[in-house]
Amino acid sequence: MAVARTPRHRWVDAALLALAEGGPEAVQIESLARSLGVSKGGFYGYFDDRRALLTEVLDTWESRSTERVLAQVEEEGGDAMRKARRAADLTFSTELRPIDLAVRDWARRDAGVAERLRRVDNQRIAYLRELLAPVSADAEDLEARCLVAFSVAIADRLIAADHGIRSRADVLDAINRRQLFARAPGRP
Repeated sequence: MAVARTPRHRWVDAALLALAEGGPEAVQIESLARSLGVSKGGFYGYFDDRRALLTEVLDTWESRSTERVLAQVEEEGGDAMRKARRAADLTFSTELRPIDLAVRDWARRDAGVAERLRRVDNQRIAYLRELLAPVSADAEDLEARCLVAFSVAIADRLIAADHGIRSRADVLDAINRRQLFARAPGRP
């Protein structure tokens, strides 16, 4: 009777979890095998080496946090506000946010990862730019709105500040209203 091999996606998912928890240094074949309860021999049936796994980890993160998110948002539909909020919710979900933050940290030390992150962020900003274009007066205003909205989506949970009598949800709602609905000066 043949023994079933651990599927490739389980190695990738375990590596994504390790990346999120400890950065790229935590993505080690032996520790992944232990976490999966298998020997490391099966790893080499899918990957030539650790570098190949790390490339697939980045490919998977990129696909899940861009193409899949945008496809789901477009399928669900809605106005610009709904789409922007849904894209942020999906992109920075409890599953994807830790991976995204780990990739951002990794990009500070690896030029190849930094270039990939730039590509992903450019794709995300391009989508946001498309959504915000109807409320923007000019290119400068549009870029400012996109950067503020994107920065808030990434950094919101990293900021521990209080907001006086307002809740964080109230402040975020105010930001969203200003970013997505307030017409810039000179716009009808």
